[in-house]
Amino acid sequence: MKYLDEFRDPKVAREILVELKKVVKQPWVIMEICGGQTHSIIKNGIDQVIPGELELVHGPGCPVCVTPLEIIDQAIAIAEQQNVIFTSFGDMLRVPGSHKDLFMARSAGADVRTVFSPLEALKIARGNPDKEVVFFAVGFETTAPGNAMAIHQARAEGLTNFCELASHVLVPPAMEALLSSPDNRVQGYLAAGHVCTIMGWEEYEPIAAKYQVPIVVTGFEPIDILEGLMMTVKQLESGRHMVENQYVRSVSRDGNRPAQEIIKKVFEPVARKWRGIGEIPVSGYGIRDEYADFDAEKKFAVGDIKAEESPLCISGDVLRGQKKPHECPAFGKECLPEHPLGAPMVSSEGACAAYYRFNRKSLEQRAKSRE
Repeated sequence: MKYLDEFRDPKVAREILVELKKVVKQPWVIMEICGGQTHSIIKNGIDQVIPGELELVHGPGCPVCVTPLEIIDQAIAIAEQQNVIFTSFGDMLRVPGSHKDLFMARSAGADVRTVFSPLEALKIARGNPDKEVVFFAVGFETTAPGNAMAIHQARAEGLTNFCELASHVLVPPAMEALLSSPDNRVQGYLAAGHVCTIMGWEEYEPIAAKYQVPIVVTGFEPIDILEGLMMTVKQLESGRHMVENQYVRSVSRDGNRPAQEIIKKVFEPVARKWRGIGEIPVSGYGIRDEYADFDAEKKFAVGDIKAEESPLCISGDVLRGQKKPHECPAFGKECLPEHPLGAPMVSSEGACAAYYRFNRKSLEQRAKSRE
């Protein structure tokens, strides 16, 4: 497929790997932020063919994975109420709450529906004026414009039976939280290309300067990731620390200004708890008071619901780059895609799901046996 095959070309990949092996002289730990990048890395075996001096660790760039447990419980509590149609992207339905997930709520009679956009949820609200239609607004900056526009459109149409349960999280504060942690291992970042398509990369520049780490905005195909690694390693080896853009076909420094404007109009920065990590200041979007009528947390009074993580799940260590999924004692045992303990085993972008799907544990065990 034109404009795609060239970013999966094995010949180009081998050429980059040869150059990469020449460039790298020291051991480096590099984190890819995005779960989509993680899956591409594991699926294509990139972590198996790069020089041994490089270690790739998997960051908290999966919005499903970092949605806190209590928000899942809030979603279930809302969905189980009378006269509610609860709508969500499909990957949220199997994320475990404290005692159940949204699929289980649906099997018990709750009207939980999978949609492919918030505008589809708006259509459901128009067609069901006697029902409260709630959309589960989860995601990074990438999905925020569409979710903000749905609220803006609902107000313009005078729809009073539509609202959103907002659980947006922001990438730069999470990056900074990891870098400022006393157990930080990250020496360079591959930044998420789709987030930067919306937000640009200007907000990453102070982080690169403050913590002296290179940040390379990177795409999702194998060649994208290898090029992003090359650019990061060249900076590390030369002692530089700046923001560079590998994903030039999609990302500009300023990003998408109209998308940013609709986000600012409807949402405001708030402290947000990240599943397995804890609360990070100013790391999420909440619905502004001017749009409080469209805030499901307020409309259904579920903000006081609290929850505790499973002690068996080490998703926090995985999302902070401290451990790999297969190092979890529950991986592939108590925690399976059919019966997940944590969101990283559920999500299509979760690191645990990637390791399980592509049998990375077995590959690494075989590699060690050959040493």
